[in-house]
Amino acid sequence: MIPARVSHNPSIGPGVVPMGVDPAYDAQYKTNQAPVAHHGAHGVGRPFSVAPGHMTHTQTPYVTGTTVLGCKYKDGVMIACDTLGSYGSTKRYKSLERMRKVNSTTMIGFTGELSDFTYIMTLLDELNTNDFCEDDGKELAPWEIHAYLCRVMYNRRNKFDPLWNSLVIAGVKNGRSFLGTVGMIGQHYEDSHLAAGFGNHMARPLFREKHTDDMSEAEARELVESCLRACVMRDKSMINKFQIAKVTHDAEPIVSEPFSVATSWGYEKYKNPSEFAPGCW
Repeated sequence: MIPARVSHNPSIGPGVVPMGVDPAYDAQYKTNQAPVAHHGAHGVGRPFSVAPGHMTHTQTPYVTGTTVLGCKYKDGVMIACDTLGSYGSTKRYKSLERMRKVNSTTMIGFTGELSDFTYIMTLLDELNTNDFCEDDGKELAPWEIHAYLCRVMYNRRNKFDPLWNSLVIAGVKNGRSFLGTVGMIGQHYEDSHLAAGFGNHMARPLFREKHTDDMSEAEARELVESCLRACVMRDKSMINKFQIAKVTHDAEPIVSEPFSVATSWGYEKYKNPSEFAPGCW
């Protein structure tokens, strides 16, 4: 590791401090061998220098996704989300597929950190490889994948290095429809309809009002689209570009092409939003 600059010197060039230029820095570098953490500023320590410190886990999400919705219907299970990957508050990646096929019976969708979800998919791919190598024609059921992910998330939580995701697992096997969710610290539940992320606040009330387990696929899609509309008009981390995945009793998981929902910003109270909010701008 090349030591960092102590101060800028045109004759040396940026980014390099040759041995002998600063004996105090040479002694510090020899003791520590390699920089591992940034050292203080505002007169404490040298600018751009480094000092030893404890190893820390990355616990700040960078590229994230928001709401995932799911509901059961007469012929199977349906989940939906938008295609945005936000870099902080920047709408950076607008064609990110946040739902993946796990096997022939199961779909998974995620909110939270993209790289952590990629790691989760690596674990699931290993399970699928093991199933394939067994060559007995069997594969994990949706509820088994849900139980496995509960253990994975809770295990990482206990290491104080959680996977920064909430997951929605949906599938159908042996005539049984399954819909469950797992949070980043291992909390989990199953239900006939659910949401992860901000949709917990916006979409669940609509599901509770209108959802039934015996509704048709067209009715389920209409309800899901109305929930997506409610979310995208209130969540700054969503875009109006969605995908819907469905798993049915007689077909493998299918993910739709991206689509948008009709929105309207012409409501009367939008024209003067501060009228009934004294003191705002």
